[in-house]
Amino acid sequence: MYARCGKIDAARHVFNEIGKRRNLCSWNSMLMGLAVHGRSNEALHLYDQMLGEGTEPDDVTFVGLILACTHGGLVAKGWQLFQSMETNFSIVPKLEHYGCMVDLLGRAGELQEAYDLIKSMPMKPDSVIWGTLLGACSFHNNVQFAETAAESLFQLEPWNPGNYVILCNIYASAQRWDGVAKLRKLMKGGQITKAAGYSVIEGEGEIHKFIVEDKSHPRHSEIYALLNEVSTKMKLQITEDDFEAELEELLLMEEM
Repeated sequence: MYARCGKIDAARHVFNEIGKRRNLCSWNSMLMGLAVHGRSNEALHLYDQMLGEGTEPDDVTFVGLILACTHGGLVAKGWQLFQSMETNFSIVPKLEHYGCMVDLLGRAGELQEAYDLIKSMPMKPDSVIWGTLLGACSFHNNVQFAETAAESLFQLEPWNPGNYVILCNIYASAQRWDGVAKLRKLMKGGQITKAAGYSVIEGEGEIHKFIVEDKSHPRHSEIYALLNEVSTKMKLQITEDDFEAELEELLLMEEM
């Protein structure tokens, strides 16, 4: 509970209090919490401590470990842990483990390795696997693997406009305007429309949803007035900072 609520130090305190009564669930919960919060080295150290105290890992443990490597950019360590599942513990990797590895490799820009891993999977890749690769292609502006991932996604979930939009943005970044036009025509022909993006804000126990230029909220006048005030102050601050920087540069030139 503490880890899910972002209070990772409180979670660690409770974990330490359990002491010798810790079971595999306790270890996995703490390890996953550290991984999700980007504390990769702590998660890996905890894994070593877990093995040292004689607790055998399970498949959930390795999801957390590979996730920790993903957040820490530890590609070599991730590969090592992934391969140790079968060789050291006789744990057959599941779809989730392959998904974590594709995410790890994709974030690191190892798109060829990620694709090769997908092709070597003993089970059929699902939309999460291909979506992870497509997301990595978007980050690294790779058209080749983006087209491959998107083609599979169009078959698995043809109703999802997000996949079309991501590929369209990749084409646009690569100035492949023919690809952009082709996709838009495909979406129009299939009557696939992109849902309007919106923001969600929680305040005083209520959830408030906003879209662009939304005036449906009962207090929209106050909200836009405050936003305009904040925007004006930010612009003034930027102007002051630019002025001070230019003045400092002029003074330095005079000294020279």
